[in-house]
Amino acid sequence: MVTGSQARGNACGMSLLQRLERSHQEADAHSAGRMLPAPAAAPADPAPAAVRPTPAPARLLGTHGVTRADRLHEIRLHLRDEVIGASKSLFDADGAFDVRAKVSAIVDRTISAGSFVVTRDERLQLIEEVIADVEGFGPLEPLLHDESITEIMVNGPDHIYVERHGKIERVETGFLNEEHVLRIIDRIITPIGRRIDLTSPRVDARLPDGSRVNAVIEPLSLVGPVITVRKFAARPFTVDDLVRFGTATAEMFDFLRACVEVKLNVFVSGGTGSGKTTTLNVMSSFIPEDERIITIEDAAELQLRQVHVVTLESRPANLESKGEITIRDLLRNALHMRPDRIIVGECRGGEALDMLQAMTTGQDGSLSTGHANTPPDMLRRLETMVLMSGYELPLRAIREQIASAVDLIVHTARLKDGTRKIVNITEVYGIEDDQILTQDVFVYEQTGMRDGKIEGTLKPTGIRPTFMGKFKTSGVPLPPGEFGIPPEDPAQPDAVRGRKGRLDSGETLVFSAAARPLVGSGRAVTAGGMVYISSIGPVDPETGQVVNGSIKEQARQCLRNLQSKLVAAGSSLEKVVWANWSLRDPTEFDAFNEEWARWFPGDTPVGQGTLMPALQRRAGFRVSIGVIAEA
Repeated sequence: MVTGSQARGNACGMSLLQRLERSHQEADAHSAGRMLPAPAAAPADPAPAAVRPTPAPARLLGTHGVTRADRLHEIRLHLRDEVIGASKSLFDADGAFDVRAKVSAIVDRTISAGSFVVTRDERLQLIEEVIADVEGFGPLEPLLHDESITEIMVNGPDHIYVERHGKIERVETGFLNEEHVLRIIDRIITPIGRRIDLTSPRVDARLPDGSRVNAVIEPLSLVGPVITVRKFAARPFTVDDLVRFGTATAEMFDFLRACVEVKLNVFVSGGTGSGKTTTLNVMSSFIPEDERIITIEDAAELQLRQVHVVTLESRPANLESKGEITIRDLLRNALHMRPDRIIVGECRGGEALDMLQAMTTGQDGSLSTGHANTPPDMLRRLETMVLMSGYELPLRAIREQIASAVDLIVHTARLKDGTRKIVNITEVYGIEDDQILTQDVFVYEQTGMRDGKIEGTLKPTGIRPTFMGKFKTSGVPLPPGEFGIPPEDPAQPDAVRGRKGRLDSGETLVFSAAARPLVGSGRAVTAGGMVYISSIGPVDPETGQVVNGSIKEQARQCLRNLQSKLVAAGSSLEKVVWANWSLRDPTEFDAFNEEWARWFPGDTPVGQGTLMPALQRRAGFRVSIGVIAEA
């Protein structure tokens, strides 16, 4: 004896509608509390099945008080039984025209036998619904062909919602009952070898056109079978499409094209439905044709246009809980397949560690996506996912791996008006003091609203990324103005520490004069007979460079700068009554105090020490000093 779900799995050799009839029997058996035997194997050459006589309707639809919707629903129930009885005849039909003719005959016979009264439009609608049930995905069929719909959500048989232009709305169509929904789920997952039953009540799958499907049934779902379809366009979106949609400007896609061509490792982050996979698809089109690409996904949905592409798809466990192939398994195997680039559809767990290792062991230019609200959140999620791998790695080692592997985060978002846009392009350029260093290269700036739509554009932040020199060394031409990124300014160098060795092209990273962070210059304010001076750093005023050397040498430069600032404000070191010093390393206090005592012999000013803020640490400070003095 087997359970109903096992019987369905054993019935794969049966015709689809024979399996549906079997599912009706299973439902009746389940209600009666008994089990069905496994179905017998289908005969090699079955005789043509006779169409069963039309059963008498349970009641006349002309009864007072019955609504039009009730009448059509009852006709559909009768049609279901008729179609199951005529399954052999329908599957032997020669072409779409023959199927339509046979379905039309079944509909007319059912209407006539039940003395149902329907309009011409209702009859045509019933015919289309039956054809969709026989050849397609039932009530989902017209929704799948509607190009304005991007997502379909089935919450049980009676509640179907769609997403149009970023907004969710309910549609009037529906399923006959929960069994009808289960039949459509079965039709979706059976061709790709997936299963769903009480022991495995959720499944990820894909439609023939690449659309992604997730299904959940009892006992996980309390509202009946749930189906979620993320539709993909029959024709893959191009840069022109995304520019027309307002996702980003053509100039920004040119910048991303250059980043892909020089083999930067990129993560596309964003919330659910923000356009991550679509953006990844478009970015993957920038990969040169002469490279070998391996894609790895749970359900294959990427639509790469290159010729040399190997598509790998994970596999769930079978009925015996064996045979599972995870994304981690595929990633490890991909390293033995001589890839030039690896693209992982989405990192959700421990596979993030393998992806990071691939990015740092020769597969430069690899791409992936991840769910996150902001680029910094994406980095924190990567840390968490690496910890999910089962290896007890110290946090410092994980962050070093992330900082070395990930070069760029392209963050997408779905805005309040339903539009999807790229809102951040963020560089990951190193690590310092256990903190991953990032800087926004472009940020989306909203400029207004027009006709209910948000208007704005990605604008440069004035920061020059560390990888800009790689474009030149790789022979990738950049347009005049370099996308608005500020040029090098040798007269005002301000090198950023902690850059990655594999991307170091010898170019000195600088900020434009307008964008240079004013760190350590201090500010003097006179009030109430006192002079207040904020943090003074160890910056040489002649060169603008941070003084290299020991804590004593930096403290000496800070005090020189402080002395000049006090004199300019009409005070002096002798009039300092209170001081605050920030140390990058608190263990260096004794060495700092030795230099401090040289400048303040005798009674030193009252003061306190604090930990140095991140911006000063990144600038290379070991110490900074602020004071209050008499005017």
